[in-house]
Amino acid sequence: MSDTYTPPEVWRYDAENGGAFAAINRPTAGARHESVLPVGEHPFQLYSLGTPNGQKVTILFEELLAAGFAGAEYDAWRISIADGEQFGSGFVEINPNSKIPALVDRSAGEPLRVFESGAILIHLAETFGAFLPTERRARAECLSWLMWQMGSAPSIGGGFGHFYAYAPERYKYPIDRYAMETKRLFAVADMQLARTEYLAGEAYTIADIAAYPWLSALWYGAYGGADRFLSLAEYQHVGRWIKAIDARPGAIRGRLVNTPDGLVERHAASDFDRLAPALLAPVRQRSEP
Repeated sequence: MSDTYTPPEVWRYDAENGGAFAAINRPTAGARHESVLPVGEHPFQLYSLGTPNGQKVTILFEELLAAGFAGAEYDAWRISIADGEQFGSGFVEINPNSKIPALVDRSAGEPLRVFESGAILIHLAETFGAFLPTERRARAECLSWLMWQMGSAPSIGGGFGHFYAYAPERYKYPIDRYAMETKRLFAVADMQLARTEYLAGEAYTIADIAAYPWLSALWYGAYGGADRFLSLAEYQHVGRWIKAIDARPGAIRGRLVNTPDGLVERHAASDFDRLAPALLAPVRQRSEP
């Protein structure tokens, strides 16, 4: 094998390592510049971006609002990770890990911070008593599938997505390694969805809300056409599940929030501009800084 890498005795950071995120990735933590985050008028202040991890939370907010929970109104502030806004002091105060999404809950007394997408989903679901079963067995199933997604995302995004689309050079071994794992994860979901309507059973839960942005992005060709490369059409039960969630107004609106231009690049079957203006108007207003 050519260009074999021999690790040095002690690893050292190489600022010129290339790749799509070389300008912002460093082996350090903490704030890199001073910043003050904006605060709006609603009970929840969300600092995020319209990536799959960010969409989890905005989909849940929009689903809560669609279900009639008026207290779920939120202000969505876009954090440009390409510009390093996640390393501002204000953001790091909320999430010391400098990753989106991050939430400040001002709905009851002293504001509290919640970071990591899974923690935010659980917090909101418990706050409103929705999309998370309370019965012991059903709750355990839902949380198990939620944690399955949380553990799976690094293999799909930081693994397959990085080496297939973002690395400075393509190499067979890492692409094969993470393509295999991504297909295995689709197979896990497909087997479950052959048995149940949604991941955790017959009810739509935060487990579906967490997994949907990641699996649907690949299904519709993320990373420059990875759906064909991975033969994702063979996972027909996943496809059925994606299309069912595609049609939910909360999911439609949630995908739009905190995107660069108010729209998400999607498969033609999900052309947002063909939807009723009344469905999109609340989101386009909420998306503005």
